[in-house]
Amino acid sequence: AGETVVGVTMRQVVALAFALCVVQSQGFYLPGVAPRAFKDGEAVQMKVQTLVSTETPLQFDYYQLPFCEPRKIHDLPENLGEALAGEKAHTSAFKSRVKVNEYCKVLCRKNYTPQQMEEFQDFAILEYRVNMRLDNLPVAEMINFAFEDKPDKTMQIYNLGYALGGKLAPEEKAAAGSKAESDTYVLNNHLRFKIKYHPVDTDGVITEGSPDGSYIVGFEVMPFSIKHSYYGKWNASAVPYHPLTSCAGTPPNGRFERHQPQVIDPTEGGQVIFSYDIEWEKSMVKWASRWDVYLQMTDDNIHWFSIVNSFVILVFLTGIVALIMLRILRKDFARYNEMALTEEELVEANREMREETGWKLVYGDVFRPPPLARILAVFVGSGFQLFVMTILTLCFATLGFLSPANRGALLSSVLVFFVLMGLPAGYMSARFSKLLKEENQFKTAFLTGTLFPGVCFAIFFAVNIIAWSKRSSTAVPFGTLMVLAVLWFGVSLPLVFFGAFLGYKKDALTVPVQTNPIPRQIPPQLWYLQLPVSVLMGGLLSFGAVFVEMFFIISSIWQHRFYYMFGFLALVFAILIITCAEITIVLCYLHLCAEEYRWWWRSFLTSGAVAGYMWFYGAYHYFTRAHPAAHYDALASSVYFGYLTIFCYAVWVLTGFIGFFSTFQFIVKIYGSIKID
Repeated sequence: AGETVVGVTMRQVVALAFALCVVQSQGFYLPGVAPRAFKDGEAVQMKVQTLVSTETPLQFDYYQLPFCEPRKIHDLPENLGEALAGEKAHTSAFKSRVKVNEYCKVLCRKNYTPQQMEEFQDFAILEYRVNMRLDNLPVAEMINFAFEDKPDKTMQIYNLGYALGGKLAPEEKAAAGSKAESDTYVLNNHLRFKIKYHPVDTDGVITEGSPDGSYIVGFEVMPFSIKHSYYGKWNASAVPYHPLTSCAGTPPNGRFERHQPQVIDPTEGGQVIFSYDIEWEKSMVKWASRWDVYLQMTDDNIHWFSIVNSFVILVFLTGIVALIMLRILRKDFARYNEMALTEEELVEANREMREETGWKLVYGDVFRPPPLARILAVFVGSGFQLFVMTILTLCFATLGFLSPANRGALLSSVLVFFVLMGLPAGYMSARFSKLLKEENQFKTAFLTGTLFPGVCFAIFFAVNIIAWSKRSSTAVPFGTLMVLAVLWFGVSLPLVFFGAFLGYKKDALTVPVQTNPIPRQIPPQLWYLQLPVSVLMGGLLSFGAVFVEMFFIISSIWQHRFYYMFGFLALVFAILIITCAEITIVLCYLHLCAEEYRWWWRSFLTSGAVAGYMWFYGAYHYFTRAHPAAHYDALASSVYFGYLTIFCYAVWVLTGFIGFFSTFQFIVKIYGSIKID
């Protein structure tokens, strides 16, 4: 009966996943957006985004610092995923025309107060980088990457954004005219943009021009710190072509006269002239391949090593489970063939059966409902919801539907799939709630739809209150919170109730043995069979199978790089699921042999313990990677640990469901194979 309900549910899920794939694939252009060709001389719009740092998890809006602004700032539309990630984009004062090279264009001249200069210095100290984009391509610095074992072998990779500023070396301070004893920082106030284009329909042949226009296939930047100078009085009406004596040539040719860097002076403030160059360069890279340089893998060998290591653990656990099942089946075969045994063989078989039937002695208690049975059923439903959501997300991501070119698509898909999977969540919780004889059906369904998302929303809202108070772009707008509330109460919760309605209409799950009216006394357990020890052991093995991939995920998020190795992630997730199931079954069998029949919550906690290891690993990563100033910053710590807690809470519920459900199937199987006198 347990297998029947699972089969029906999984068929429904597969059908739903197929329908979603068909709907999503109609009119969809991989890898995420349709190409756009630009005519020669056409104006292109450079957009500014956020300020991010590898020293702190906080990100800020571009215009929170007093940069040059256009006459009117337009906030560009964003989807749900971008809003939740704080990726706000605005129009900028940077202007360019297709295939028109221009040098030393003045953006603006700003006079800064000491307080504003100090703000720039604070951002430079924390190594903040400025993000921009053009035709949906993020701006990046081109750097040469060398392998440690092959220093002669280098490859060019992109480092997203450009550094807002930097620290002067001691020997450069005197040349810059700085007399300060403390560290001196400079502001990168001149940007040289290189925009790469590929003519339309050239089939790999670079031509002088194409009547159909050109595709933008690259957006690079090189920042400079230049203390600009000019003759006479400043003429604001001459911007952006105001002549600067620090730029060589008339008109400017992209070179500079001898100059000093633009030092950030937090004691007296000062004047800063922002400028930029625009260079257009033909490229052999086609539009379909323009994202390849952003997604290059420099550590695929480590990923394969991680998967092989995880696979070894998996094979070891599979062997143990196979031995357990073979022992049970061997005894079953002996029982079925006992008529063919001699008298001596029958005595020996009976002796072995008496020695190894600890788990059979608790048949009358193994299905006794546990304490907090309703909460367990609720978590089982939510875990199934997260499990199906993860599978669908990984399928779409592996197939390329969730390309980084389609900004916010990954986070949006996670939310949409989670909301739609409310139906199987309600169904699963209702089936187990009925098995555990919980009478209040409405309460179970309501908790299934509110307990897990409610805790996540509470943490999320608390983090946002702190972010709002600090004016960080990490804060989610109030309108986005209302959209989340509508998805939660208007879509997810009704689906949960509908799924629970379908689940309660079904007959209760049947189990192979009856429960005795009086609980059996549990003998004293050895130390390694105690709940805390088994939970720590189970979580450690599962974490060992995934910690390398988790390192890459956290590093990608921390360093604001694109994570696009979803094929590796899908393999690691499959290994994690099988490892959690097998380690929980093995430990459950050992407990049953010791006549400890309280397996319900134990299986859930043992498998879910991997989330605790992930949380502590994430905390270790924070304190070893973040700037010392961020350790004691309330906003930085709350943002990082708030989102880390939400992630680990979801992992706990998901892996807990895997351990519980696999153990339930195992117990139904083994107790269905014995004869009860």
